[in-house]
Amino acid sequence: MSADLQVEEPPRRLSGPARFPGARESHVWDRAFGPWDLYFGLVWAATAAFVLGGDFPPLPHRLAAVALLALLVPWYAWAGRPLLLLEPGARYGRSVRYLAGNLALFLPASALAGEARLITFALAPPCFMLLPLRRAVAAMGMVALLPVAGWALLWRPPGNEVFVGVLGSVVTFAFSAFFGAWIIRIIEQSQNRASLIAELDATREEVARLSAERGAHTERERMSREIHDTLAQGFTSLLMLVQAVQSELDTDPAQARRHLDLMAATARQNLAEARALVTGGAPADLDGGSLPDAVRRLAARHDPPAAVSVTGDVRPLAPALEVVALRTCQESLSNAAKHAGPQARCAVSLAYGGSELTVTVRDTGRGFDPAAPAPGYGLRGLRARAAEAGGTAAIDSTASTGTTVTVTLPIR
Repeated sequence: MSADLQVEEPPRRLSGPARFPGARESHVWDRAFGPWDLYFGLVWAATAAFVLGGDFPPLPHRLAAVALLALLVPWYAWAGRPLLLLEPGARYGRSVRYLAGNLALFLPASALAGEARLITFALAPPCFMLLPLRRAVAAMGMVALLPVAGWALLWRPPGNEVFVGVLGSVVTFAFSAFFGAWIIRIIEQSQNRASLIAELDATREEVARLSAERGAHTERERMSREIHDTLAQGFTSLLMLVQAVQSELDTDPAQARRHLDLMAATARQNLAEARALVTGGAPADLDGGSLPDAVRRLAARHDPPAAVSVTGDVRPLAPALEVVALRTCQESLSNAAKHAGPQARCAVSLAYGGSELTVTVRDTGRGFDPAAPAPGYGLRGLRARAAEAGGTAAIDSTASTGTTVTVTLPIR
């Protein structure tokens, strides 16, 4: 027997494979049971008509054969059809009993009237649906060959009629075995493909879910950086200015007024940044201006104001690149204001090269150990921004010598 007609296959049925999460629809065989019921009914009706329309044997024998065949209908509806809807092999004992019942009703009917063998076309498929292939072939052999033996023993027909009957049974058996095995193979391949499609659908849904989660996580990271570098830094500056004003009101009114003006400017800047975040527009300092102008405005709001130097061929860059450069300056100046000390001075440098922009922020503060774990979000976000833009970030600092932050960004 060829590889396509293996005999160690499990039983098959007119129902689909196990369901997988994400399967798009039911298997085609689940939707084919209506036509299968119709097929069974048509074969039964045609068999009954041939039996009743025959000339031999006498009418009482033909009526008895039809009566036996009629019992196959409720037997199929009560015992057979529910089995065909189960998973293959789920009720092997019940399947054997159902097929034995078919044989018990079919053999005497076919012995009484040879035309009753026509119903073999309805009795053969359940053998292959409910039994393993090897046993299904054996059952089909009994369905095809025993009726001829019973008919020949009962009526003692001429030898040529027996020969024709045996030949027809052998052909029926060979046809049923071959096509039964072939159809089982087709069903198996269909089930495998359906399972594969269901798994692919489930995988696609999982990929879509993970992609959505990844997108949401990336957006949260972006918003966290934006809020940290804009609103959070602005509120921190406001808090520091409030503390400074409280200590200067009685001792240095002029300096307190200067800090109050700086508080107002910082508050307006924070409001503008909040609006930019809501609308998804450019940072307030970059809106309608160049990167050097935005850095100068940022440096002017620092207390004390930071020095700014710009070298190279100043030109408009990609908006995303200018945002990274500006946020680098904001984060570095904010860290200097919080950690460098009140006497620290800051300087910002923008160096435009042919293929890269270098942003450097230096302070003369107390410094820190860059290798030590950083509890805050700022330096991690600064490095992440630079990496997303294809650049690098370097932090050089030692105790009592200040800190230098250098970010190099490629110009494309």
